[in-house]
Amino acid sequence: MFGACADCAAGRCAPPRRGRRLFTGLLAATGVAAALPAWAREGVDVGPKSKFTGFVSADQLEQAGGQQYAQMMAQANQQRALASLQHPQLQRLRYIAQRIIPYSYEWNDRAQRWKWEVNLLGDAQLNAFCMPGGKIAFYYGILEKLKLEDDEVAAIMGHEVAHALREHARERVGKSAVTNGVIELGSALLGLGNLGRGLAGMGGQLLSLRFSRDDETEADLVGIELSARAGYDPSAAVRLWEKMMAANKGAPPQWLSTHPASGTRIRDIQANLPKVEGLYARAAKPDQRFPVAPPRNVSPQ
Repeated sequence: MFGACADCAAGRCAPPRRGRRLFTGLLAATGVAAALPAWAREGVDVGPKSKFTGFVSADQLEQAGGQQYAQMMAQANQQRALASLQHPQLQRLRYIAQRIIPYSYEWNDRAQRWKWEVNLLGDAQLNAFCMPGGKIAFYYGILEKLKLEDDEVAAIMGHEVAHALREHARERVGKSAVTNGVIELGSALLGLGNLGRGLAGMGGQLLSLRFSRDDETEADLVGIELSARAGYDPSAAVRLWEKMMAANKGAPPQWLSTHPASGTRIRDIQANLPKVEGLYARAAKPDQRFPVAPPRNVSPQ
């Protein structure tokens, strides 16, 4: 989740390990890309997914995430905290999502079959998330308090979508299951065992999962590529994290967190911007721009 706590939101923590972070440079021309191996593709390359994803059924995890998401939206609707279809900021989010989602398929072929959803919750939290299976939600607070422009909203959405595409929740659940001995050795290879039987009831835990430093770095880098391909300025991710730093003053020292420090995070993004600038330069730009979110009313409806 984006900004699940002040520490994570601002990203104050030790620099990330580089075990899964393999980056590529821009190609001289797009025509060359087809003739080169996959690792030489234009854009960022964060390496293969974690092997721990293989211990968990993607279908079951996505089903659990969908059930939890539906419950959250139903509860928000009952509390009149779910934005209506006519809400300008929801229309904004869905417009940006429509531009980003087509570029997600290259990163995860399952994404073409996901039933994507985008909703806006009338809550003051500085938060957003994308559950397994493409279930996206933004909290009004992050739009309002940070006064986000469209490019910055795209940076958040790209980051959250990247978590789903890279199956970081699946990785976390798989790693936890292996560590706790939930999966029997013989059935682990098939993603079965006690974990498989218990996934249906674990949807509520998905929002509380804490991603690793590598996960967060992957999401940052994949996110800037997604936003660049969708026609949004990838350098907006730098402005976004500067705003997050300002909004989370007084957070614990970076070494008390598992997430990249804001300074480290910004430097990593800046170092990789040249790899997506060509994509952004050639991308079709949005034909519609939206105003920043006004102060929240009692009801988002």
